Amino acid sequence: MLAAIFMVIDHVGIVFFPQVFIFRVIGRLSFPLFAWLLAQGERYTRSFGRYLQRLVLLGLLSQPLYVLTLSGTRLNILFTLSLGLIILRLSRRLREYKYLIWTLGIVSAELVRVEYGAYGVAAMCLLSIFTPNLHWWLAWIGLHLVDAITVSNIFQLPAIVTPVFIHFANHQRGSSARWFYSFYPLHLLVLFLIFRLSEARL
Repeated sequence: MLAAIFMVIDHVGIVFFPQVFIFRVIGRLSFPLFAWLLAQGERYTRSFGRYLQRLVLLGLLSQPLYVLTLSGTRLNILFTLSLGLIILRLSRRLREYKYLIWTLGIVSAELVRVEYGAYGVAAMCLLSIFTPNLHWWLAWIGLHLVDAITVSNIFQLPAIVTPVFIHFANHQRGSSARWFYSFYPLHLLVLFLIFRLSEARL
C-alpha cells in the first residue's frame, strides 16, 4: 500500500504539479518498495511463468498510458520488474554465476531502455539480499551515490531511506494482492482522464 501511495503522489506531481519538488521527493520512496516486493514475489511465487506473463502483459497494456500520461520515453516500470524477475530467478538457479548475471542484467536494463535503467535492476538485486547490516547499507548508499554522480539522477537520492520501511515489515504473508499490478495502468488511466477533462474545461 505504501508503494502504491508513494507512486500516486509522484505521478500526481508529474501530471499536475511539475514545479512542486516535494511530490517527486515523496515519490522516490516508491520504487525500492516495488523492487523488494518483486524480490519476495520471485522467491515465493508458485508459478514463475504466470507471474512473468502477468507483468509483461500489464506492461504492454500500460505502455500507451505511460507515454500519454507521464510523457515516458522508456519502457514502463512493469518491464523493469519483468527484467528484474528474470535476473533474480536466473541468479537463484545459477548461484555460481550470480554476480555475472546481475551485471548482465544491469547492462541489459540500459540497452532495452526500461524505466529506472541500470539503477532499477541493481536495486532489485540488492534488495533481494536485504539484510540491515552495515555492509548492506554501505552498498545501498553507494548505489545511490553512483547513480547521482554518473547520470546526475539526484532525484533518486531520497530513496536511500526506503529500506527503513522494509526493516519494520513483519514478514508475515499478507492477503492476496493480485490487483496490485493492475493498479498501475488503472491509476495512469484515471490521471490521464482527469488531466484531459481539466484541460477541456479551461
